[in-house]
Amino acid sequence: MKERTKTFVIDTNVLIHRPDAIMSFRDSIVVIPIWVLEELDNLKTEHEGRGRSARAAIRFMNGVSRHGNLQQGVKLDNGGILKVVLEFDRSVEESLASSKMDNKIILCAKYMQQHNSDVFFVSKDINARIKAISIGIKAVDYEKHKVDMQTLYQGFRELDGERKILDKLVSEGVAEAPEAHMYPNQYLMLREGGESKAFQLARYNKADNTVIHISSTMEESIMGIRPLNPQQRIAFDLLMNDDIKLLTLVGKAGTGKTLLALAAGLQKTMDEKKYTRVLLSRPIIPMGKDIGYLPGAKNQKMSHWMQPLFDNLEYIIDEAHRQSLKSVDQVMNNKTIEIEALTYIRGRSLPRQFIIIDEAQNLSPHEVKTIVSRAGEGTKVVLTGDPYQIDNPYLDAESNGLSCLVEAFRDVELAGHITLGHSERSPLAELASELL
Repeated sequence: MKERTKTFVIDTNVLIHRPDAIMSFRDSIVVIPIWVLEELDNLKTEHEGRGRSARAAIRFMNGVSRHGNLQQGVKLDNGGILKVVLEFDRSVEESLASSKMDNKIILCAKYMQQHNSDVFFVSKDINARIKAISIGIKAVDYEKHKVDMQTLYQGFRELDGERKILDKLVSEGVAEAPEAHMYPNQYLMLREGGESKAFQLARYNKADNTVIHISSTMEESIMGIRPLNPQQRIAFDLLMNDDIKLLTLVGKAGTGKTLLALAAGLQKTMDEKKYTRVLLSRPIIPMGKDIGYLPGAKNQKMSHWMQPLFDNLEYIIDEAHRQSLKSVDQVMNNKTIEIEALTYIRGRSLPRQFIIIDEAQNLSPHEVKTIVSRAGEGTKVVLTGDPYQIDNPYLDAESNGLSCLVEAFRDVELAGHITLGHSERSPLAELASELL
């Protein structure tokens, strides 16, 4: 018996999340309600992520339209059919006000149900899915590039180490890998067992299936910043390793993600001359009600959004005690550090730069792909963030670009990751992260 073709009615937020989401539905009918195009048209003038995604989605559908009539349906390369529908079901119009654009999109799915019982309404909006279900439509989240936060790669493991491995690790600096399956650049905290709290740190080298000893001392400092726990020590090892070109630092507020990245970037740029500059950026997404447009040139506008990074920089300046590092203005004026809006990173090629993208959990997988693909020869890209503190209404802990990047690159040798678990900002910050 031939399987019935499924019909997927796509909400606007799905295309904002991933402009080419239409291609995810193989051998199916993909319906774009005309009101989705209206919403994309309203969003396309925005300069940041939503506007960029809206424009990309519009361009994609324009390309498809060249191969046929979208109202009748156009065949896609993945075996599916793309249709733009101008109708909606008016039988439930009173219970679901059709004056709202979102409701018209849902009612379009109800209309399609009259022609094909296997209809799914696809939306990132939980409330929209609930409304669809309430009028008898099957509703699903768009789950491509979703990760399971319960099993998200941590970047390190704790094990009870065998004495012969521990002795060889300390004496020779390298030992056979104690586990059969490990990821490249995964770290081990090998505990010596018994009542002893001592441990040895090691990094897995996939090339020869060994673990390399990493000094676990907390006394070594970078630009005056010392690691305060084993995860921070691992973070510094990853940050200072020139073979690792892509690094993700995940952790709750106060775990030191941005501070460690900035200290390492300055060390590599100012002392080791490995990079020409530190390039800082973060998504411009407000927490709470937006305060509107800011006056001034680009750097003046960006300075307000970059203040958390400047706070970390001022702390490093106080701790470093260096003549070459006296003030924030100094490092900005001599181009040691450059701040850039993510909007202007697109289209650039960035060689030999230490790029730090802060608050990366507010980026979609598509935006993260755009940023990482800007990296030129000799560039290192560091993304930091907390997947549980998301201000972007189109994303959640499991679908944001940072979480997806961690999972996608965990088996890649030029990438590294560490999850920082303990807040070192203050006892109050630690309690706030745990209790609120």
